[in-house]
Amino acid sequence: MILTTLILCFTAKGQGIIAGRVLDEHKESLAGAHIFLKETSFGTIANGDGKFRLKDIPAGTYTLGVSFIGYETLSQSVDVVDKSTLSLDLVMELGDIQLADLVVSASTEQPVNTLSPLDIKLRPTNTSQDILRMVPGLFIAQHAGGGKAEQIFLRGFDIDHGTDLNLEVDGLPVNMVSHAHGQGYSDLHFVIPEMINYVNFDKGPYYANKGDFATAGFVDFQTKNVMEENFIKLEGAQFGTFRTVAGVNLFSPKNAKTQGYIGTEFFRSDGFVESSQNFNRFNITSKISTRLKNEDNLSFGASFFTSRWDASGQIPTRAVESGIITRFGSIDNTEGGETSRANLFLKHVHSFSDGAYLTQQAYAVRYDFSLYSNFTFYLNDPLNGDQISQKESRMIYGYKANYLSEGTFLRKDLTTELGAGFRLDDVNDVSLSNTVKREFREDIQRGDIHEANVNLYVNETLRLSEKWSVNGALRFDYFNFRYRDHLENTNKSAGNAIVSPKLNVNYQLNTNTQFYVRTGFGFHSNDARVVTQQSGPEILPRAYGVDLGTNTKITDRLFLHAALWVLDLDQEFVYVGDEGIVEPSGKTRRTGVDFSLRYEVLPWLFLDGDLNITNPKSKEEPEGQDYIPLAPMISSIGGLSFKMKNGINGTLRYRYIGDRAANEDKSVIAKGYFLADAVVNYTQQKFEVGLSAENIFDVVWNEAQFDTESRLIDEPESTSEIHFTPGTPLFLKLKVSFFF
Repeated sequence: MILTTLILCFTAKGQGIIAGRVLDEHKESLAGAHIFLKETSFGTIANGDGKFRLKDIPAGTYTLGVSFIGYETLSQSVDVVDKSTLSLDLVMELGDIQLADLVVSASTEQPVNTLSPLDIKLRPTNTSQDILRMVPGLFIAQHAGGGKAEQIFLRGFDIDHGTDLNLEVDGLPVNMVSHAHGQGYSDLHFVIPEMINYVNFDKGPYYANKGDFATAGFVDFQTKNVMEENFIKLEGAQFGTFRTVAGVNLFSPKNAKTQGYIGTEFFRSDGFVESSQNFNRFNITSKISTRLKNEDNLSFGASFFTSRWDASGQIPTRAVESGIITRFGSIDNTEGGETSRANLFLKHVHSFSDGAYLTQQAYAVRYDFSLYSNFTFYLNDPLNGDQISQKESRMIYGYKANYLSEGTFLRKDLTTELGAGFRLDDVNDVSLSNTVKREFREDIQRGDIHEANVNLYVNETLRLSEKWSVNGALRFDYFNFRYRDHLENTNKSAGNAIVSPKLNVNYQLNTNTQFYVRTGFGFHSNDARVVTQQSGPEILPRAYGVDLGTNTKITDRLFLHAALWVLDLDQEFVYVGDEGIVEPSGKTRRTGVDFSLRYEVLPWLFLDGDLNITNPKSKEEPEGQDYIPLAPMISSIGGLSFKMKNGINGTLRYRYIGDRAANEDKSVIAKGYFLADAVVNYTQQKFEVGLSAENIFDVVWNEAQFDTESRLIDEPESTSEIHFTPGTPLFLKLKVSFFF
């Protein structure tokens, strides 16, 4: 399929085409909306710009429908004429939660893998990191005072802070390569939740436009182009927590060719621990987009974020059980840090007369990071303690281009996507040092990193019939790593390339059921400080994945998704920034089952549930010694959401993760938990008031957990056991918003 891009002479314009865009009432694109012809099996899903295209439709009169959860289903009569294109702008209005018209087709897009603004609004959300928890099977854990990026768990991976999950915001990379704290470190706190338009996600290494870190999956955040209304929101909660956020449109009217806004957020909290976190965060963001001639679009974005915090750190179980501290106490309360990030990007979308379009984006990121941690207390230095400092300052420069066209090959519909890009990370003075109460003692590592990635991909989807479609892709990545060691006064470099093929097949059994097979190779890169001292496949360990799945509508109101999957890694080989060392853990295999359910109980009541079961094991260790520490084996999220016509809306939700091995022989257990959260809002045209409650049953639970060897100041010997950060107790938050 990939080679067909070289034979474009076979392409021809489709017959009987319906094309256009799906928009909300503010003319904002509705990515993920479902477009279908009710009398046929023709259907598709709007792309990231809200655009869609239905091809090769026999001449006649049809009923065109558009549905999207949280919006009134749109229905209108259309006349299709041979050898002509009907262009439409379809505007949807907010409405009830509906599943009746959800489309199941042989397309490669998944019908429920877009989180809409309604999803985000009806969940307890303090930061954009919390939105990650909406991805089925994904859990996060905070273990350093609120300002540090959360630990992530997905598909049997302890992803740490992003080693096996590709994260982007408006096309900007979130994962930090060769980071001071850990490979792939992903901090989403620079995104204001209210500015998010939608979130796309999927699992596995099956997507050609996703490269480094896209082994367990990817999550893409897209921010708004315009505010629905100007607004200001005030939130107050327990533990000295206060948040204010505002968004104001810069242009009027809302349907003008040029749109844009500015948004800002301030957050502060003492936290629920005994030693105040003194956590504060400030964000400001702006985005401007304008429609040019020929339906071209030019957008510009800029944002800045800064944060500071103190942390109680991870505490040993024995210190709590012996009464030395409470579960909300600390051994070293001088942990914490500060970070900042500034982003600039320019994006241009050019539309061609034949329906193809070219997207180009250039970006620059300035990033600073400083973190103080103490995981082992007095294990290595009985006199001064083991506190460490990790710091870095970096610039990221990048460019990406994507060309998408539709035609025919051998009289079959063919969608061709070509992509290219590069990313350059210039990291200065990345260091790991010994400190005492944040005072510098000595360096363990210090140097400069230059890391470049150039990538190309071709992605083709051939629609063999109304029932069958085949997607084939090939991605090429080249990496160059350079490290200048300030302590040893050396310069080392290394480079390597990797090719990642993908092949996906989709089959539509009938108008209600789809089956698919996905296969693909992926990879995650390793830290430049490791790479420049290593060679061979350990530079870019490969991942191999297979998914067998189905999407089916049992009834008009009940949708089910199920998948069996396998994912192998050649090497779980990552830089451990806490110690300045490398921990290769060899080849691994994860097998699992995913289930998702969406049920429209009533026009105003919606139920969802996700269950994920995984068996993560090392392939190179004997049975009983082959557990992958902290890898989740069973997890589930779900809840009831409601949206009534009188303005009352909200949700009651649960999240569950089972007990899991904390070490290789499962002799130490990281305990699971079951939590429930709730949100209720009263929304009117000019204001909204709401109350959210996290952990409504006030369950005692541990958020982050590690099997760590440590020694307290008065202990003659060290002990290896669970060290943890306590989970949030019952947490109530009141909010009020004004729209103008």
